[in-house]
Amino acid sequence: MGLMNIMLFHSTYGLRPAVHAAAARLRDAGHEVRVPDLFEGHTFDTVEEGMAHKEEVGKGELLRRAVLAAAPYSDQGLVYAGFSFGAATAQTLALGDEKARGLLLFHGTSDIAENAVVDELPVQLHVADPDPFESHDWLNSWYLQMQRTGADVEVYRYPGAGHLFTDPDLHDFDQAAAEQTWKVALGFLATL
Repeated sequence: MGLMNIMLFHSTYGLRPAVHAAAARLRDAGHEVRVPDLFEGHTFDTVEEGMAHKEEVGKGELLRRAVLAAAPYSDQGLVYAGFSFGAATAQTLALGDEKARGLLLFHGTSDIAENAVVDELPVQLHVADPDPFESHDWLNSWYLQMQRTGADVEVYRYPGAGHLFTDPDLHDFDQAAAEQTWKVALGFLATL
């Protein structure tokens, strides 16, 4: 319990002010936080632009950048966290890191390798309900698969919120949902 070492990954919008604000919030709670820039300085105003950049760089290269960012700190036992695309990245790294302390997902999930196994990894997901990128069927399947890996999973759904509802600079922003998310997420981190 106490201070966590958190690796926080940005969404397809890139490393925008909302990600730095989230990191500051986590630091104010006493955690050490790193926010790698997987897009190397590129930020975008629309999901479509960000997705196009993500495709251009390629999934393999983005994962390589994420692994390189986390590797120097993984021996300390990281909590992996991220927003949307960044959550998917965090999930991939956490499921492959036997020393991971936790996984905190905002607005996103990812495929799970069939052979993925963890030892009661604490996982918390915060997602809009409904979410255009995370359908109910997908989330139900994801939840069952995560449990099969051995993860200890909590899912929080926010009715009526937009996809990236924690980002105050986006149309999706929902202040009540965002505040509830941070309250629950900080509580989760305090238990690790």
